[in-house]
Amino acid sequence: MSKPRFQAEWEEIDEEYQQLQETHKIYRQKLEELTSLQATCSNAISKQRKCLKDLRHSLTKCAQTCDEKELKLITDIKTQIKDKENVFFDMEAYLPKKNGLYLNLVLGNVNVTLLSNQAKFAYKDEYEKFKLYMTIILMFGAITCLFFLNCRVTDEIFNFLLVWYYCTLTIRESILINNGSRIKGWWVSHHYVSTFLSGVMLTWPEGAMYQMFRSQFLAFSIYQSFVQFLQYYYQSGCLYRLRALGERNQLDLTVEGFQSWMWRGLTFLLPFLFFGHFWQLYNSVTLFRLASHEDCKEWQVRIAFAVQVLKCQTDMLKQSSKIILCKRKMFEMLLLDLICTFLMYIW
Repeated sequence: MSKPRFQAEWEEIDEEYQQLQETHKIYRQKLEELTSLQATCSNAISKQRKCLKDLRHSLTKCAQTCDEKELKLITDIKTQIKDKENVFFDMEAYLPKKNGLYLNLVLGNVNVTLLSNQAKFAYKDEYEKFKLYMTIILMFGAITCLFFLNCRVTDEIFNFLLVWYYCTLTIRESILINNGSRIKGWWVSHHYVSTFLSGVMLTWPEGAMYQMFRSQFLAFSIYQSFVQFLQYYYQSGCLYRLRALGERNQLDLTVEGFQSWMWRGLTFLLPFLFFGHFWQLYNSVTLFRLASHEDCKEWQVRIAFAVQVLKCQTDMLKQSSKIILCKRKMFEMLLLDLICTFLMYIW
């Protein structure tokens, strides 16, 4: 390489380096401006929330002694206050916030807020794919342990995988909540309970009690993974349609509420869900019998029994309440349709 050519390339690189320094300097200035704006917005939201809380308290007192006209005005103001609080929730999805207790314990005081809609949706989409892939892996892992490898080591690996999977789900869901996802509390709580139950199964020592429950537990794990696979496609299909209609946030994970077109898919899924709930109940009965056995000395049996009963009751209550809601909505839609048809006939 000749010296003039070498010098020309060096000057070109040096010129690009100077431009990079200027660009980085601008970036740092914009970043400081962004941080300042974030702090300003956060403080303004906190102040607004405090003022609205005090105002709501005052309105509640006034409502006890006011006339009908003033009561209507108070009701209207309370509705607007609720709307503003919903807007604040959406605003905070783009602002740094303190992590909850669980994220603080796991990650520390790290900012997990994603600033762009694209980044938020990409993280949520990756969460859904992770859940689907792990469901398939766990299904094949349970099949392998049940039919091919009757070995304590492979059982421990499978149980450890369950603990890791549910722990990871709870962490990812907490991050999604920090980014504005309206995940229902029962959904996250279910995964906390599942994490604890998987930990109990992981620490259950080898013995006669473990072997008596092993096959039933692995068979249930296969069925549970299969049902979760069906749930994934039902939920993703419903959410995709609701997002297209503009009725759901891009970060929502579960379907709350009901539309008439959901019933068709739900009627297919319900028998599998209720069979799984009754299997959970059967697991509880089996664990109760094992706990009552004279040779049972493991504390894991009693704890697993208590957790299985808790899961079974909460799952069945939640499922039953959703069915009642769906039936009521279907009845209301049918009644409305009949009234409209009758009015059109009269007209």
